[in-house]
Amino acid sequence: QVQLVESGGGLVQTGGSLRLSCAASGSFFSINAMGWYRQAPGKQRELVAAITSGGTTNYADSVKGRFTISRNNARNTVYLQMNSLKPEDTAVYFCNANDITVITGGLIRNYWGRGTQVTVSS
Repeated sequence: QVQLVESGGGLVQTGGSLRLSCAASGSFFSINAMGWYRQAPGKQRELVAAITSGGTTNYADSVKGRFTISRNNARNTVYLQMNSLKPEDTAVYFCNANDITVITGGLIRNYWGRGTQVTVSS
């Protein structure tokens, strides 16, 4: 089994910063890509940022220059540093792990954390 545990959400004022963390644990050998998605009320879940095991990153246009994704492969942890936060960043942020090679030999294509709330007040 695999677990993704997110932390670091909360309430912050416009212009503030937060750092999200997501730690993966369980019976697996490796994870290809890890990333963060978000879902605001009444909206679809959208990609915020992702990073491969090799360090290649991808960002949504709306967060480029403000958010930075990083990863510690040894700890199976992905981070999202969020600066210059805006009210429109308010959402539940979900950690995602992609292509998890499990010890039993299988491959989990897509796995989600439970989410952490980020609220940016104006």
